[in-house]
Amino acid sequence: MPMHDWSRVDTNLYHDFHQAWSISVRNALNSGLLPPGFAALVEQHAAGLVPDVLAVQRRRSDSPLELPSGGVVTIEPPKTRLQFQTKRSLLHLRANRIAIRHRMGEVVCIIEIVSPGNKDSQAALRSFVEKTKEFLESGVNVLIVDPFPPTTRDPGGIHKAIWDAIEGEEPFEVPTSQPLTLAAYVAGNIAVGRSIRAFVETVGIGSLLPDMPAYLDTDYHVPVPLENTYQSTWETCPLDMRYLVEHGKLPGE
Repeated sequence: MPMHDWSRVDTNLYHDFHQAWSISVRNALNSGLLPPGFAALVEQHAAGLVPDVLAVQRRRSDSPLELPSGGVVTIEPPKTRLQFQTKRSLLHLRANRIAIRHRMGEVVCIIEIVSPGNKDSQAALRSFVEKTKEFLESGVNVLIVDPFPPTTRDPGGIHKAIWDAIEGEEPFEVPTSQPLTLAAYVAGNIAVGRSIRAFVETVGIGSLLPDMPAYLDTDYHVPVPLENTYQSTWETCPLDMRYLVEHGKLPGE
């Protein structure tokens, strides 16, 4: 199912799809992708940010994640076309590390499907970027799916806005033929001074969505089936809604 152009329809229609897609991602993760001891939850409050999906670990462990039996967790690096790593370590943040927790465990990853409201003003974009940066510097991994092209507020796309806040200005351009951004971030490890890493893909309107990694710690991740969840969500949308998104008008108009 090709990615649709959600920028040309009413934001209320996208909001409906956005909510259903988030639940589909949550269901996919809880149906065998996450290993035992991990769970995906929708729209839970975490340190002032309301991400679409949280991955939580039932018990905190200061040791590296051991490869469990079950789930689709892997240590193989994602094969995205673009990869980034900060040049500076996070040792200077050691004294200010924040522990972000949830009643079912510790939050290890947030998944955010960008909404128009995240970029409709400079203040909204700045808040989104700063909160993402805070999570990454606090040891929480992040996966961001941005189904909207760059705006005047993020002309280089959402990844560049985030990466510039973390690392400073660096050259990065979103291809005009692939203006949508998928970015998986691995949080820095303050204890050992490990840098933040990013795995980035760009896709276009009409493109299939690749699986993207949701990191459970600094090494292990599970693939998030963006295309399958997008397609299953699309198939449950009302026929008139699908027609409007695809044609820009309702049947008979």
